[in-house]
Parts: sequence; structure tokens; C-alpha cells
Amino acid sequence: MSLETDSGRRGPEFSVSELRASFPDFPYLVLLKLDAQRRGVAYTPEALSVLDPAVHMTAVRSDYYDKEDLTPVSLVLRDGTTIFTEGFLSETGLKPYVVDLVDGAPHLTDPGPDKDASGPGGGIVPEPVWYWEKPAYYDKLTSSGKPMWQIVSARPQRLTVHPNQFCDFWRNPGEGCKFCVMASTFKKGAKEGRKEERLAVRDIVETVAEALKEPGLCQSFFMTGGSILGGAEPLDDEVDQYVDILRALAPLFSAKKVPSQLIGTAFTARQLERLADSTFLMSYTADLEVLNKDLFPWICPGKSRLIGYEGWKRRLCDAVSVFGRGNVNTGIVGGVELARPRGLASEEEALESTLAEAGRLAEKGVFAVACVWRVLRGSVFQNQRPPSLRYYLKLSAGLDAIRRLNRLPADMDNYRRCGNHGDTDLARI
Repeated sequence: MSLETDSGRRGPEFSVSELRASFPDFPYLVLLKLDAQRRGVAYTPEALSVLDPAVHMTAVRSDYYDKEDLTPVSLVLRDGTTIFTEGFLSETGLKPYVVDLVDGAPHLTDPGPDKDASGPGGGIVPEPVWYWEKPAYYDKLTSSGKPMWQIVSARPQRLTVHPNQFCDFWRNPGEGCKFCVMASTFKKGAKEGRKEERLAVRDIVETVAEALKEPGLCQSFFMTGGSILGGAEPLDDEVDQYVDILRALAPLFSAKKVPSQLIGTAFTARQLERLADSTFLMSYTADLEVLNKDLFPWICPGKSRLIGYEGWKRRLCDAVSVFGRGNVNTGIVGGVELARPRGLASEEEALESTLAEAGRLAEKGVFAVACVWRVLRGSVFQNQRPPSLRYYLKLSAGLDAIRRLNRLPADMDNYRRCGNHGDTDLARI
């Protein structure tokens, strides 16, 4: 299958310096973050020579990515902005940024134009970056002998657990979300003996307990995983899993409620109330992935069959009455609405459609956060190409403006507790 490099649906590529001039109020480091996630990041041998596996994080396990090699997991910019570089990008035709040594220290550099010869090239002063540091618990084992880094991942100020590392939507052919690599990642890891479908509750509790011994490591607790469709009512088994884990963790904390977030499937009001009433959970996310009712069945066929676009939105709004305004959001894969062959016709149409729907949700107390569409090998959409950097600047600014207009704080997904969303990075300003 040929690479989808047709530019008809994408806006023109502008250099970083051109976009800085066009968007003077947009923070430069957030701009770099968005572009680096879109294009990817590579490392020179010199940059890797200062990577210290005893100090820096080189291993991570999540629901869509499994990595253990001598490269950094991710980067931090000089204002604390994080750049997630994990994941194996497909051949998008975009040249990655390069981390190289400048005066003996790692810096983000731009190697030049992309393969279209119309893309960004040069135009940035080498920007200093730091490799994520590894918490002490990463090198320890649970009582069952599992490496703790495989049980709980760490972002600079968050602990992350992915208890179910597969997704039931992928059990039915053609029902998995088309941008997602959870199934291919899991199957590869399971074949090589590196992944189990479910984590043991005891391993999770032991690892979180060990992590909490490190002062300043954890500002919040986060949990997500693949959908589990079974139960007396669909999704009851998934709710049971999360309730069991959260209850087992509760004795580690002195407060009744703990800064925490769950990304789950769109649960019913009864299921949501059970989560809120019986655990320390404070915020809830159910990802629609694409804010377009016509594209949702194509891009997320399993979610569409089980719950439907309007049903998913209704359950998100129900969650506001359970968790409160500012504590419920939905994640979108920014740009996936432009995927070929059925996607929207242009970036401007995509922005107009997405922001209008985000505004309607925000009026009901649900805010949208956008991830950069990282076109990953192993996904159905692996032969696509993401939108332009200009699209991501306008999407991020638009979502931030909608949140401010509706007085919805981004605290549950801000740069400290998540760091994966350019739009919530803007909430710092």
C-alpha cells in the first residue's frame, strides 16, 4: 500500500519561523512540542552517549507501546513542557527532529525540509532538552518477581497503570479503532513472552506503595486500559477491574479522595456512580477520539456498535453530574478526521467541525483534549500522514479558548498531571 502523501486535505507546510510570525501569541515551546510529536524525534550517537541508564528512563510499558532499549523515553523542555517521543512512527514522509549535542548538552535540532520539499526545515535555534529521569522503584521487583517498571509507568509527576493491556473491541475483526496499535503491540509482546493481558492487583499495589516512598514523584494517579465488554451489563467487568484496583490502593492514602484520573469506556450512570461512591477517583475521561458523528462509525466501529456516537456523548454528560464540572473530559486524536479516503475535505473544515462540537460538549461541562495524531506502524491507518503544524496550533488554541469561555479548568489534564496535550499546556498562561 502506498504512502498517503496527497496534500489535498492537508494545509501547506510552513516553517517554524513562519508560524511563529503568524501566531506570535502561541508559546514557542508548545509549538515545538506539537511539531516534534507530529514529526517524531531521532537521536545522534553523540546525544545517546550522555544517556545514563542508571539515571534516565529508557524503558516504558503502556497500553499501546512497549519499549526497553537505550534511547530516552521522552524529553523535557526548559519550561517544564514534556515531549512524548514514545511510539514507532510510520513512514509519514516527514523528517524527524534530531537530538544532538550542542556544547556538550542535548539539544533539539531541525535537520531540514521534509521529503515534499515544501515542509519545515531549519529555522529553529537548537533548543536544550533533558531526558526524563528514572524513579528509584523502576529497578525493583514485586514479590512475584515482576520488574516494577512493567507494572507502573512514571511521568515526571504522575504514576500510570495500564491494568488491561488488550482491548475487547479488537476481538471482533474490524472493530478496533483504526489509529490504534494496542492489538498489534499486545500480540507482539505476548508472542515474545513480554506481555500479559491483565496485571495482578497485588503487583500494582506493591509498586505504587514503593513509588510513594519517593518524595515529589507523584502529584496524581492515572489508570487506563483496553475496553472490557463483558458483565451482567456490558462494561460491568471493566468497572469491576477498576474498582478492585482502586479499593486495594486506598489504604496507601490518608485522604478519602486522591488526585486521580481514569480513562475508561463510556460507562452508564449506574457504573459511574459506583466508581465515584466506592473509590477515591476524582476525574473521568471517555475518549470519543473523533468529534464527528459521521466519521465515528468508520474510525471507531466497535465503539459505534456498542454505544454509538450520541450514546457516548450522553454518557459523558451524565458523568458531569457524578464527578462535577471540570472533572470530565474526552480525548480526541487531532487530525484523524482528515484520514483518507472518508475523512473531511480540508483542514479548515476539520477545524470548524471539531471546534463546533467541542463547544457543544463544553456547554454541558465536558471539555475536549487533543493528542497529536501520531501515525504509528501497526495501525490500520499506518499509511496516512498527519495534518500540518498550523492545524495543530489552531486546534490547540481553539480548544483552550472553548475551555476558558465555559470556565472549565484543565487541572485534571494539565502539563503536570498529563503533559500530552498542547491545548492544556496553554492553560498555564
